Amino acid sequence: MSSNLVKVSCGFMLLLLGLWACQQPQKKQPSHAAFEFKEKLSDYGFFKGKLAELNPNEHLISYDLSSALFSDYAIKDRFIVLPEGTKMSFVNNEELDFPDSTIIIKNFAYRNSQDQKIMIETRLLVKDPADHNWKVMNYLWDEEQQDAKKFIRGVVLPISLKDDQGVLHKTNYMVPNTNDCKRCHIKDSKLVPIGPKARNMNYTRAGRAENQLLQLAKEGHLANLPDLSEVQALPNWLDKANFNINQRARAYLDINCSHCHRRGGDAYNTGLFLEYTEADTVRLGYYKGPVSAGSGAGGLDYDLVPGSPEQSILYYRMHSTEPGTAMPELARSMIHTEGVDLIKEWIKQL
Repeated sequence: MSSNLVKVSCGFMLLLLGLWACQQPQKKQPSHAAFEFKEKLSDYGFFKGKLAELNPNEHLISYDLSSALFSDYAIKDRFIVLPEGTKMSFVNNEELDFPDSTIIIKNFAYRNSQDQKIMIETRLLVKDPADHNWKVMNYLWDEEQQDAKKFIRGVVLPISLKDDQGVLHKTNYMVPNTNDCKRCHIKDSKLVPIGPKARNMNYTRAGRAENQLLQLAKEGHLANLPDLSEVQALPNWLDKANFNINQRARAYLDINCSHCHRRGGDAYNTGLFLEYTEADTVRLGYYKGPVSAGSGAGGLDYDLVPGSPEQSILYYRMHSTEPGTAMPELARSMIHTEGVDLIKEWIKQL
């Protein structure tokens, strides 16, 4: 047989083998099923005993933040559920890396006129193993305080609550819909956790003897934690003894505003960035004209006028409850007197 004929025959055989292989059923790559939210909070088995007591089961990790977002003086309880045998990992001051199927739980309650803790809503943030993206769901508590049911649409609840000084207020508490939640949690077009960041958790909780990050690492929940001297710490805005007014005010703006007012956030187009690490005074609003505030600017010219809170849009909007003017836009129906007073004094001394 000539060499040319051999080549043709071999080529023909290879073609037939290729066609045969293409016709064979292909094995599918293994995939994880998408996470499905349950109908009731009790269905997850997060807590033992009476549900409203939020007595966590052993697999729940309780955590807290050095400075917390203001939500109409709500009492908040926070937990993390990690899949068995996994850990969250330190990435940088801004991020913790959570494994797929992590569930972050945040419960909202208020203190009524009889000093009873009344549950309002529980929010879940879940890292879906199907696509590695975060998804959010809200659960609204029933009047009997027995359980909370999945609740996608928002609602306004008239309540009477006590503030941190024990003063009673009547207000309309706003339970956000899931799209509202997504607005605050968006960064670079993806949902991300807001509260549980390394710098927000780098402190010693009340009643505890050890730094929270160190404790999580020792308990086997946190990997790759460097020496704490290398980890930034967000100040407690209430702590006058250990932090100056600039540190406290910047921490307050960070936790209440910077999830939107940051690069990649929902308010990125405003050019006003309020993260604790922002060093550019123009980005912080110093003599910066508003981009899209409209009537919400109150006729004022600059986001922040050093020495003059009354001429600063930042203070004006924080000191309002009017829709279209009030900032933050979501999560509050009341003016946070203590926080706004802090920002006022901070602007005066700039």
